[in-house]
Amino acid sequence: MKHVSPLIALAVASLLAGCAAGPDYKKPELAMPAAWQSATPFHAAQPADAAMKGNWWEVFHDGELNRLEQLALSRNQSLQVALARFEQARAQVDVTAAGLFPTLGLSAGAARQKSSADRPLSSYSTPNYSVVQNNNQVGFAVSYEADLFGRVRSTVAAASASAEQAAADLENTRLLLLTQLAADYFNLRELDSEIDVLRQGIVLQQKALDFIQSRHELGVASGLDLAQQQSVLDASRTQLELLQVQRSQFQHALATMTGTPAPEFVLAPALVAMTAPVLPAGVPSELLQRRPDVASSERAIAAANANIGVARAAYFPSMSLQANGGWNSNAMGNLLSAPSLLWSLGASFTQTLFDAGKTKAAVRIAEAGYTASVASYRQSVLVAMQEVEDGIDGMATLGRAASQAEASVRSSQRVLDLSNDRYSGGLDTYLNVITAQQTLLSNQRQAVKIRGQQMLTSVFLIKALGGGWHAAPQLASQQPSQLSSDKAPAP
Repeated sequence: MKHVSPLIALAVASLLAGCAAGPDYKKPELAMPAAWQSATPFHAAQPADAAMKGNWWEVFHDGELNRLEQLALSRNQSLQVALARFEQARAQVDVTAAGLFPTLGLSAGAARQKSSADRPLSSYSTPNYSVVQNNNQVGFAVSYEADLFGRVRSTVAAASASAEQAAADLENTRLLLLTQLAADYFNLRELDSEIDVLRQGIVLQQKALDFIQSRHELGVASGLDLAQQQSVLDASRTQLELLQVQRSQFQHALATMTGTPAPEFVLAPALVAMTAPVLPAGVPSELLQRRPDVASSERAIAAANANIGVARAAYFPSMSLQANGGWNSNAMGNLLSAPSLLWSLGASFTQTLFDAGKTKAAVRIAEAGYTASVASYRQSVLVAMQEVEDGIDGMATLGRAASQAEASVRSSQRVLDLSNDRYSGGLDTYLNVITAQQTLLSNQRQAVKIRGQQMLTSVFLIKALGGGWHAAPQLASQQPSQLSSDKAPAP
């Protein structure tokens, strides 16, 4: 009966392994609106293939933007940091999952030793002698912590949820990076268009200055007219220099995001058709699957829930099983013989009786962390809905503003033509011409800025909708061996 007692202990531990101290995880319930609210009805894009996919930036049909986005995916250092942290989180799952299995160790050693003749006597009737002898040993050891109350399983669950959170954080870092790159790119292209408008205005203002100069030389125009036109031209040239500075700053930002030293990065000016794509907004509940930051917040709740189980397990006893065996002999030739065999089996129980409230405080900490995670999750959903509503309203408002801006450009062009005709005919002062020039230039630049804002708003709406990312199946449902073989999500 003595020989089977360790086996009985192992069987009891196996039966108790189904017990768990931690609460079962349930995703928090959220009351989601049925539809988006907008002054202008917002319809999903048709056909369905207009929906955003992985490379969402391709909906803008801009080859240069596509090239820059791919450069950022392969070279951006912040993205490499997020990827490395994701790999760390996945490796941590393997570390914690190892606790579910026994630990096996092997050992071997050989020594020649001499004992002292003056060592303390073990028996007063027997004198000590100095002995020189060999000590050869080969052995193995097996140890296993029986997970009676789910401490190890809760630790694995927390690590798995943290790995899923890291995966969502990686996607969120990628989304933030690529949307910021697209925003800076369209800011730069808007400045290209604005610079082009300003340069065309400078050409016209220079022609007007030449015209006034010739009239002044003939005594038809006054020196005041000449000075006023020169002032307008100088102001436009100053504005052109300031726009060039802004463009350089956006170009340098694009260089950094694509992992290129700023002095080596050049993006030639170009006039691109800034036409915002029609984006499918779907329904509010889709944000829970499409937003990586929302997915990250939800996985944080799962990790916090598992940590409660880890903390509560400290209330209960822990059990460890050990098995040791091997051979020990003073002669190498007899090492593996039957008389040299040795072994042991054992089990140990540990129960904390008093820790001055340490375990109770740890449970409160874990429960408070869970409460904070739930609140953070709900807040992330509220922010997501706010951002989408802002984007939808912004697109509708800017669409109307763009139509008004184009109309104002046409009207101010007619005013300038009439003012020039009246001044040439001697019916009006040149001040009205200058006013008309400035109004036309201002309206043209405003129209360009509104088109740029439309592009930026569409980019930020894509970000608010989660880009082209879809939540992957939960890693928690996979086995530890599967987790170690998975690869990072492709860009």
